[in-house]
Amino acid sequence: MIKIGILGCGTIGGGVIKLLQENGNEIEQKMDCRIEIKKVLARTPEKARALGVKDEAITQDPDDIFNDPEIQIVVELIGGIETAKDFISRAITAGKNVVTANKDLIARHGNELYRLANEQNIDLYYEASVGGGIPIIMPMRRTLAANNILSMTGILNGTTNYMLTRMDKDGMSYNDVLTEAQELGFAEQDPTADVDGLDAGRKIAILAKLAFNADVSDFDVTCEGIRSIRQRDMVLARDLGYVIKLLAVAKDNDDGIELGVYPAFVPSRHPLAAVNDAYNALFVKGDAVGDVMLYGLGAGAMPTASSVVGDIMQIVRHINVGSTGTGNDLRMFERQVLPLAESVYSYYVCLMVDDQPNVLSAIAKAFGDHDVSIQSVVQKYAKNNWAELVLVTHDVKKKHIDAALSEIGQLPEVRSIDNVIRVMNDL
Repeated sequence: MIKIGILGCGTIGGGVIKLLQENGNEIEQKMDCRIEIKKVLARTPEKARALGVKDEAITQDPDDIFNDPEIQIVVELIGGIETAKDFISRAITAGKNVVTANKDLIARHGNELYRLANEQNIDLYYEASVGGGIPIIMPMRRTLAANNILSMTGILNGTTNYMLTRMDKDGMSYNDVLTEAQELGFAEQDPTADVDGLDAGRKIAILAKLAFNADVSDFDVTCEGIRSIRQRDMVLARDLGYVIKLLAVAKDNDDGIELGVYPAFVPSRHPLAAVNDAYNALFVKGDAVGDVMLYGLGAGAMPTASSVVGDIMQIVRHINVGSTGTGNDLRMFERQVLPLAESVYSYYVCLMVDDQPNVLSAIAKAFGDHDVSIQSVVQKYAKNNWAELVLVTHDVKKKHIDAALSEIGQLPEVRSIDNVIRVMNDL
């Protein structure tokens, strides 16, 4: 029997307790070893009792877990960064293996915790930190480890994917779908982490560590969110053969790593275009394996608990054969993170202009002066002496398109630049 302590009894903690209770016999049969929850740190003991946790197993003092010699695995599910980091560090120092679902912590301080775990010869697992119930971390650590990972492109935030799906499929505005997502519990009352791309940025930082052996953190990821996406952009994207998704991107280029989160046009024929609602996916390009996509529910109590308990089971196997501490991610190297201004993509540009001669020539000249080549241009409609122009450029560095648009925005014939969105033709 292996005894564990659980830090936190919220949504995910409750899911882990429920899964261990309901599937405990099957788990024991698979491993020939039973997992017992000895202690649960619960800020509100009533929540733990409602889950069937006995009073003697409930504590409000984390030291009851760290100082218990019978507890061999600590499961951190309290969230946040500083307190969680302190708790995990104390658990590791006490010689206890650790499982966490804390993406914020791993993205920010993962490398430091890997080193500490290695020094203590214990396991630190975090499958649930990226993609909820989707097996992503383990494939990156093992199955795909022989590859040079060329790129990873992911839909890693279920809230924004739900919102964009509703805007695309049902014609909802950004404000209306945000309100709906908050009412349904998909989005927090403060949706900043989701809609500004920060949540996805933390996840792609974790994946970049694994794929590129890179000593990076979420601070290295440039994030652009979906606040600027209009329902009109959805319609125009469809007309052009695309779907708008919030993408988290990591590329290993010859001169460094590209990391970013941003909305983008995804070709309708690409597998990522079919990832809808609250589902997540990661599209990986490896030099040996080719293209691989991992897909599933990226959040929720039970999908996330599935990954957490899977990590617990893997550590139990290691404990039983005396091999803990052998699978931690330690070999991280300094890698240059390229400025997003140097990234090269095609762009969709939507302009409102005066409906008069020579407007297009003035715009084309400004683009040409900054080495921006136009692939296509369509006047969608004209009314009251103004017109909507939709342009798609050839591949260009972001700094060049930015410079061109800065000049175009000053042209007297241009009333507004309504949106500028990357077009991902080479996924």
